[in-house]
Amino acid sequence: MRAVIFDLDGTLTDTEHLWDLVRREMAVEDGITWPEEASRAMMGMSTQEWSAYMAEVIGFAGTAEDSARRSIEGMQEHYRRGLPVLPGALQAVRRMHAHWPVGLASSSPRVLIDAAVAELGLADVFATTLSTEELGGAGKPAPDVYLEACRRLGVEPAQAVAVEDAHNGILAAKAAGMAVIAVPPHFNPPPASTLALADAVLTDLDELTVALVESLIAAPPA
Repeated sequence: MRAVIFDLDGTLTDTEHLWDLVRREMAVEDGITWPEEASRAMMGMSTQEWSAYMAEVIGFAGTAEDSARRSIEGMQEHYRRGLPVLPGALQAVRRMHAHWPVGLASSSPRVLIDAAVAELGLADVFATTLSTEELGGAGKPAPDVYLEACRRLGVEPAQAVAVEDAHNGILAAKAAGMAVIAVPPHFNPPPASTLALADAVLTDLDELTVALVESLIAAPPA
């Protein structure tokens, strides 16, 4: 059996820049100068990791838990205004689902994953959804979230394809032993050296086809 596992932020939803906006607004509130390297550094981190980074490295007021709460509340406010969905995202997920089990492996907090999946109308499509915060805080580029998603889907990583947008996500899926299809985002795209690790690089999700997935992973033995 094959499976296709999607990332969320930056892959299905155009939300990476919203995370950045929320955090920069928090920095203004706390009188902190935003370090430019922080935006890329936190992409792929688990909730535990990025909240600790905000409190301990950047210097936000309060505890890591305070940084997490404020960030998530800021993102929830954006979600209430309307979730920005990337072109071809819904069709791509359903196109893959017509042939194989599909999963979601994200570093977004569980509360935001559930809200996004409901808003996208994909709750009946994903066989499993998983947040890195549910795995003890090991975010991408650690392979944990992809390995666990494969386990839940009952598929070997070598028989699964990850669809990713970001540097750390690509590294995580490759470390898990999966084939990787990269769809670089407009916000903080991965460097060329990272994209070179992907098995395929697409312009958009309309290019994610059944034939492409089949070409990347051999059919499992009968």
